[in-house]
Amino acid sequence: MSRKMKNMVLEGLEIERIATEGKCVAHYEGKVVFVQQVAPGDVVDVRVTKGRNSFLEAEAIRIRSYSKDRVEPFCQHFGVCGGCKWQHLGYSLQLSYKRQQVIDQFQRIAKVPLPEINPIIGAKDDRYYRNKLEFTFSNNRWLTKEEIASGESFEKNALGFHVPKRFDKIVDISHCHLQEGLSNEIRNKLRDFALAKGISFFDLIRQEGTLRNLIIRTTLSGETMVIVQFGEENSEAIHAVMEFLHTSFPKLTSLLYIINLKKNETFHDQEVHTYAGTPYIEEVMEDLKFRIGPKSFYQTNSHQAHRLYQVAKEFADLSGDEVVYDLYTGTGTIANYVARHSKKVIGIEYVEAAVQDAHINSELNRIQNTEFYAGDMKDILNDEFVEKHPAPDVVITDPPRAGMHEDVVKRLLSLGASRIVYVSCNPATQARDVALLADRYEVTAIQPVDMFPQTYHVENVVLLTKKTQ
Repeated sequence: MSRKMKNMVLEGLEIERIATEGKCVAHYEGKVVFVQQVAPGDVVDVRVTKGRNSFLEAEAIRIRSYSKDRVEPFCQHFGVCGGCKWQHLGYSLQLSYKRQQVIDQFQRIAKVPLPEINPIIGAKDDRYYRNKLEFTFSNNRWLTKEEIASGESFEKNALGFHVPKRFDKIVDISHCHLQEGLSNEIRNKLRDFALAKGISFFDLIRQEGTLRNLIIRTTLSGETMVIVQFGEENSEAIHAVMEFLHTSFPKLTSLLYIINLKKNETFHDQEVHTYAGTPYIEEVMEDLKFRIGPKSFYQTNSHQAHRLYQVAKEFADLSGDEVVYDLYTGTGTIANYVARHSKKVIGIEYVEAAVQDAHINSELNRIQNTEFYAGDMKDILNDEFVEKHPAPDVVITDPPRAGMHEDVVKRLLSLGASRIVYVSCNPATQARDVALLADRYEVTAIQPVDMFPQTYHVENVVLLTKKTQ
């Protein structure tokens, strides 16, 4: 019956609260209805997009009355671009919902005794906070309903972000409120130059075209890296584009390009060419420098990354005599951040290029008590590895959204470190792993950190202490 409800219009639903992944909840004849891009307190008419026996998913087609908690979105692209889904909510309200999300996930999934969850650490800036953005060139721009209805012809090329759930449609971005510095000027000038010169934008369906992708990375100290991906080996166009960027923005720290002939934009297996400047930029955190290459992972909110690492170090409670295992170490940012307060830090990471960056960051900061190993976590952290290395007093783990593999959780139980500091961008999988560790560890502190204002995403740090009995 629920599937037959698809496309039905349900009128006058009151939005009650926010659930996981930013979806709002209403009810219709005993069924939960999930609706996006509305706010608690709205009264809306919705169209059902998906029906299940226990719940429905729907889109709002009319707002009958607005919630008192709504604010005016500041971005002209809000509602089309999927990047900032919570601009219609005030920032203090966003923070309270994010903290509640952590509470809900741990109560529903972990089901272990919990301390009071600390107030969330909000961001210093709720816009212009990202140090990395990726834009896609496309010859298939997303047209608004008004543009289509007008019957006029519009420019079909675009440089911007994917429309949610549409890999082939790109929203042409005129101003993005996520990244400061030269970001908007670089994107807009490059798009205008390419249009004027007739350089082709990529066709995402046919997989052809010259200009494919633009990545802009920045640091708090004012350094900027620009990476242009080309979809074909057109030497004349490549030179024209790169020389235009070099002459238009002569102060760029790093100007790079990639010729990517694959069917996706990932480039970890591609050669990166340096057109001008250095092949890297450097971020500064306290008295540490972190070198960031085109393939390096670095937390995309530099200010909040510092706060996140401060929390991790505080939870680790290091005296200088501890052996620390830093699992999923990435480019070794947390490992190097805590190294000066530890006896030894051993970092493990799947991506070999990231481990190379971790070594460089230790050398750059003259840190000599770190070791880094590359490989799949569940395979590297085996009996042989444990026999060759000192047992950890503290484990810091920062896995991807999927959480830790069950074999890794079992290994942590057998290692028996006094403290585990678990950093996660997904409280649901974090809560699942905490439940698996509950036989030997108790949760003694939980600290949410907001890394991504205007979105429903939340970072969370949990301190697990080994039980005495």
